[in-house]
Amino acid sequence: MWFVATAPLGADGHVNMSPRGHDSFSVLGPHRVAWVDYTGSGIETISHIRENGRVCLMFNAFGSRPRIVRLHGRGSVHLPGDRTFEEVVSHHPEHPSTRAVIAVDVTRISDSCGWGVPVMEVTGERDLLRLQAEKKGVEGMSAYRAERNARSIDGLPGFPLETSD
Repeated sequence: MWFVATAPLGADGHVNMSPRGHDSFSVLGPHRVAWVDYTGSGIETISHIRENGRVCLMFNAFGSRPRIVRLHGRGSVHLPGDRTFEEVVSHHPEHPSTRAVIAVDVTRISDSCGWGVPVMEVTGERDLLRLQAEKKGVEGMSAYRAERNARSIDGLPGFPLETSD
């Protein structure tokens, strides 16, 4: 599990932090990472990155040795058909909820002690995203994105509407 933090440019906009998981994260180079972005109830990460590119990823060690690593950088959104999208999704299990790939050019890496992070253990992955996407089907997921992912909570443009052939 890791976290993604973004914020809009406007001072009255909402800062967003999202937990991420599953087999979705890729290291593309010494200063470039990416992850498969699944359809969710909101679109803040994509909206903020499209507006200003600022992003911070935070990884916690939940085992006995505490450690936190942060990756600061500039993000970009990649959609199906884009080379980066195709490269990243090819390294991970197919997921019916996939909507985009987010790539980050890392400009700063920092670490800290993590002494305040609790010791926890993983008991398994949740399969709720997959089950929801499979139940809705391709058309249902497209309709869901059009309804729930078109705009951020601050009104910024989100996920583009999909068109059928």
